[in-house]
Amino acid sequence: MHADSGVEVNYKPDRGDYEPLVLGEGSRLRSNTVLYSGSTIGADFQSGHNVTVREGCELGDSVSVWSNTIIDYGCQIGSEVKIHSNCYVAQFTVIEDGAFLAPGVTIANDLYPGDEESAAIMAGPVIGAGAQIGAGTTILPYVRIGAGALIGSGSVVTRDIPAGMVAMGNPAVVTKRVEDLKPIAERLDRVGERLTLQ
Repeated sequence: MHADSGVEVNYKPDRGDYEPLVLGEGSRLRSNTVLYSGSTIGADFQSGHNVTVREGCELGDSVSVWSNTIIDYGCQIGSEVKIHSNCYVAQFTVIEDGAFLAPGVTIANDLYPGDEESAAIMAGPVIGAGAQIGAGTTILPYVRIGAGALIGSGSVVTRDIPAGMVAMGNPAVVTKRVEDLKPIAERLDRVGERLTLQ
C-alpha cells in the first residue's frame, strides 16, 4: 500500500463493532482518504483526495474512486469499477463489474426520507456490468440499470433501464440502443485545432 499523509485506515464507525478493514495489495491512497473498519477492498484500489469508504462495503479488484467521493455503508461494488469525482453512492447500492460513474453522480436509497418505515427498507439501485452513467445524473432507490446501458448527463433515473439501452432526461426515458449510437468520428467536426460537436 502506498498512502499519502492524512490517510486513515480502519476508522472505527459509531454504528457498532466491525472486523478490521481488509485491503488488497497494490493500493494507492491519496491524501485525506478514510477507509472504515468492516469493509473488504480488493487489490489495486486507487483513491483520489478526500475519499471515504464506509463500513460494511465490499469492493472488487482494480476499483478507482476519485476525489471528494463518498461510498456509504453496505455497498457492493464489483471489479474494475470507476467512480469519478464528487459522487455520492448511497447505502446498499450495488455496482457490477466494469461500470463507470462520471463526475457528480448522486445515488439515493430512501423512498421517503425521514419516514421510519421507509428507513427500514432502504435500498440503493443496482447498476449493471459495464453501464455508463453520465455526469450529474441522479439515480433513485430500487432502480435497476441494465448491463451496458448508457445514461445521458444530467438525467434523473426513476425507473428501470433495460440492458444495452440509452436513456436520458428527467425523468430518464429510453431513446435508442447503445449499438445504434453514431460512431464518435461522425459526431465531431475539426475546426482548426479544435474538435466540435455536430
